Amino acid sequence: MSLPWSETRLREALASASGPSSDYDLNPEVAPPDTTLRAAGVLAAFHAGDGRLVLTKRGSGLRHHPGQIALPGGKVEPIDTDATAAALREAHEEIALDPAQVRILGCLPPHRTVTGFSVTPVVAIIDGPFTPIPEAGEVEEAFTLPFAHVADPASYRTQRRRWRGGWRSYHAAPFGPYYLWGATARILLGLAQRLAP
Repeated sequence: MSLPWSETRLREALASASGPSSDYDLNPEVAPPDTTLRAAGVLAAFHAGDGRLVLTKRGSGLRHHPGQIALPGGKVEPIDTDATAAALREAHEEIALDPAQVRILGCLPPHRTVTGFSVTPVVAIIDGPFTPIPEAGEVEEAFTLPFAHVADPASYRTQRRRWRGGWRSYHAAPFGPYYLWGATARILLGLAQRLAP
């Protein structure tokens, strides 16, 4: 299924109800630790013209999720009013996205990561031309994926690997040289399922 880019369809998808997601969704035999989750926000920003989604490849030296494909974002800091503010601040720091170019459409339900974060995905539109400038300390590369790939539930598959002495299943949606997987893939699959006709 090739879903054409439509901001209207994206807005309608955000209006549909669904529950939170988790890195533990595919591994119900693994109980999440009873711990206080740290709040974070990530920005799922689509180009207004053609719906390309901006993603990053995280720096290999980072403490959390090094080298992984991710949505721009990070933990909510004391200077942030909420997860949306954190997502906008981090996107500006990581890829030089001016918040003035960003139109917030809404948020998806929070996603719990195995690293102890409750991540709020903030869905937005980038108006006007934008060329990302990766912040060398955090981002190895910034790139876009086409809306048709991101929005198609068939792009996502379940895979598994050894993790902490056992097998862990996870979602993945590879595209060319980019291996989109884990929390980012699960978040975007949730959006794709809402977008499905």
